[in-house]
Amino acid sequence: MNTDSYSKKIKRIIFTESEIKSRIAETGERIAMEYEGKPLLIIGILNGSFIFMSDLCRAIPIPCEVAFMRTQSYFGGTVSSGSVDILMDVDQDLSQYNVIIAEDIIDTGRTLAEVVRFLRARNPKSLKIITLLDKPERRVTELNADISLFTIPDVFVVGYGLDCGELYRNLPYIAEYNVEE
Repeated sequence: MNTDSYSKKIKRIIFTESEIKSRIAETGERIAMEYEGKPLLIIGILNGSFIFMSDLCRAIPIPCEVAFMRTQSYFGGTVSSGSVDILMDVDQDLSQYNVIIAEDIIDTGRTLAEVVRFLRARNPKSLKIITLLDKPERRVTELNADISLFTIPDVFVVGYGLDCGELYRNLPYIAEYNVEE
């Protein structure tokens, strides 16, 4: 894909890099106040959450551990398939931790509901969900985040870790993807 066709797919910037970083800083302080002195494990859902989780961890001024899971539900498209596969699991004994799932986006909620069910079965001390983006119009589950940094309308977004066909993750902002272009 050449640079011109790559940038033509960006319809508009929804959240700038500075808006994102400001919200993450606020969230990091909030987490620190709640979990000071408690064993904390931040679990990122790969691949989309890696940039958000990295910045979130740096914004938390208390000790925390990190782990990753990998799921699949989009299978290369722009619409969730409705099927969720857990491709990579965490190794930690979750009963020893307060767990925060750092998610890039909650769309239908199917993927995250499956991850939550899977992790709760391991009896963590507590389990919370923090999502960078929440798209409640598309929700088909009762699942909601404990903290949502931004709520967005029903548009397909890329950037800041979110992709379309594994591209656009490297954008420093969140943009609406032009699916018609």
